[in-house]
This record gives sequence, C-alpha cells and structure tokens, in this order.
Amino acid sequence: MTTTLSDSTVYLITHEFHPKRGGIAMFTEEMARATAGLERDVEVWAQDKAEASERTWPFRIWRMPLKGTHDLICLIRLGYQFVKRRRELRDATVYLAEPGPMLTMMGLQFFPCLRPKNLVLTFYGSEILKFHRNRFLRPLTRRLIRNATKISVVSGFTDTLLTTHFPGAATKLVRTPCALRSDFVVIDKPPPPRQSKTKTIVLTVARLHPRKGQLQTMNALNALAPQLREKIEYWIVGSANRPQFETALREQAATCDFPVKFWGEVPDDQLDQLYDQADIFSMTSIAWGKSVEGFGLVYLEAGARGLPVVAHDVGGVSDAVVDQETGFLVSPDQPAELTAAFEKLINSSDLRMEMGRAGLSWATHYSWSDSARALFGDAPESSP
Repeated sequence: MTTTLSDSTVYLITHEFHPKRGGIAMFTEEMARATAGLERDVEVWAQDKAEASERTWPFRIWRMPLKGTHDLICLIRLGYQFVKRRRELRDATVYLAEPGPMLTMMGLQFFPCLRPKNLVLTFYGSEILKFHRNRFLRPLTRRLIRNATKISVVSGFTDTLLTTHFPGAATKLVRTPCALRSDFVVIDKPPPPRQSKTKTIVLTVARLHPRKGQLQTMNALNALAPQLREKIEYWIVGSANRPQFETALREQAATCDFPVKFWGEVPDDQLDQLYDQADIFSMTSIAWGKSVEGFGLVYLEAGARGLPVVAHDVGGVSDAVVDQETGFLVSPDQPAELTAAFEKLINSSDLRMEMGRAGLSWATHYSWSDSARALFGDAPESSP
C-alpha cells in the first residue's frame, strides 16, 4: 500500500465514542488522538452524549443530534448531516471508523457530490460477515470498497476475512492493530505471588454476552479436580445487556464448587485494582452467529498488568495473545484442554510470573501512533 493521504484535515465519523464503552469506542477515541498527534487537523463526529460535561480532547468534536444506533432513523439523520456539510467533506479525508457510518455512506455513495476526496474505512470482523450475508448490503459494500482510498483492519484474521469475502479490498489494505489506551497504567513487572492469599483469582473483563465465553470459563474451572476448585475464585466484570444470559450465568455460578463474584460495570481506576488482585485472566470468546472476536484489546490490558491469559484461539485473538508465551490459546471445541490450561497456571506461580513478564513486553508491542501513521501517513509538510 503506497497511497498517501496528503490532506491535513481528517473527519472521523463514528456512532461509538465516549461515553460509550467497548472495543470500537476505544479504537475510535485512540485513533483520533493518535492522528491529531501526527499534526493532522482532526474533527470527530460522534453520537450525542448522555452526560452533561465533555472531556478535553486534542481535536475538535461535534456531537451529532442522534443516538448512534444502526436503526434506519439514526442512519437517515446521519445522512442528513453528510448532506448539510457536504462542502466541507468534499475536499477532505473522511474516515468511517465503524459500521454505522458505513451503512449511511452505502446509500450516499451513488451521488458524486457527496463522496469525499479521500474515503477511509476500518473493519473489525463481525460487520464483514453481516455485510456479506445480506444480499442487499453485499453489492453496496463492494461499491463502498471500490470508492475507498484506504482500508484498515485490526488483525490478520480480519485481513483474511475481508479479502476472502470482498477481494477488491486487497490492494487498499493496511493493518491498524489495537494498542493499550493512552491512560492505561502499565506496571514495571509482575508482582510476586502474595503469600497471604488463600485463593487464586481468575478474572474475566467483558460485557455479559454468550460470545465472550464467561460460561465456557466457568465450566472449565468447574471441571478441575476438587482440590484445585478449593483454591480458586472466579471474578466476572462487565455490564449485562442480555438479562437472560446473565440469569443463566448466575444459575450456573450457583452450582459451582468455588466462589463466583459478579462485579458489574466498574470504572477504570477500580478495574486496575481488580487486575492487580487477580492471578489469571480469561476471556474464552467463541463465534456467535455473525459475531466474532476481531482482536481483543482486553487481552493486552491484562498482559500490561502482568497477568497470564487463557483464551480460545478464535478470530484475531492470536494477534493479542502469544500461545505458550503470554498465555494459552485453546481450540473452542476442546474443553478438556481449556481445563488443563487453567490447571497448569493454578499449580505454578512460577509459570504465571513467566507468562506475566512476557505479557508485559507484548502489551506494548503495538502503538496507536504506528496505526495512525499506517493509515494516514506522516503530517504533510508545510508550504514555505
């Protein structure tokens, strides 16, 4: 990929931005920050916010009068904003950082006056399957890709998924992997095992959703030998947007021979404390319908706090977890191997320390600045 985007102004348009939480919201925030750090003039168009005050950002932000969903009314309202500000966008770089704005542009792209000079897209994984399996969206996505100047993906898995389903993207691709959030506190080295601890704590941080694998982790831990189950606690952090699944998790937890604690959604500073109290991090994601794990930023965060990781080898997880070095990657159809991975880590504090040190090194392997530079290039030179 040799295309250089010479324009200094970048309009990043997203339906997922602070105060929303989650991987895509974090990605759009950090990419905007890193692009501004390349001395680009950045303006973010984001969904309306629920809170009264706004954070201080190193770029301009415009809160659009829409909620940021993918329903038709919201997409039409975004389209109206495109039309209203078309003269600004026409000679600029427009970065559609997630699927919502892409859906709007799929309709607007038929009007040349509404297409920007440079159109940049980022794909994560699940939306590729959604777009390809829908017979109406499939040709619109192909056309959108043809009209794009550059396209980024977050992992090798997403690269393969996109080019398999939409081969026209292959000549425009760059890799923009996730990295640690800019305010994340990375520890210097894994703390030694606390002798006073009576339990080994396994931690999962993810929304309560079948794809995130809390049930698989719980079942794997429950399959441990009785003497090992006596040594563990399982902590689950994350918001519940599927009440039936939360109910199923709690019912399963009640049958376990070890304590299971549900923390709910916690602020970042408290989350750091939970990482520090934990011994093993687990997020055993699975494929769920059209939803896949494109990368898994939380694996890097766990590594940056010195925790070994247990995960399923699905989607782009192998870009975030190095098997046998920073943790264990297990096929999702091998529950006995998953239990064995936990057994190894529970039985060996030395192995936890060794993998924790490797995780610390790997967590800083990726950089938002590198991803922004791959997508937009260095800042354009000033005219004399």
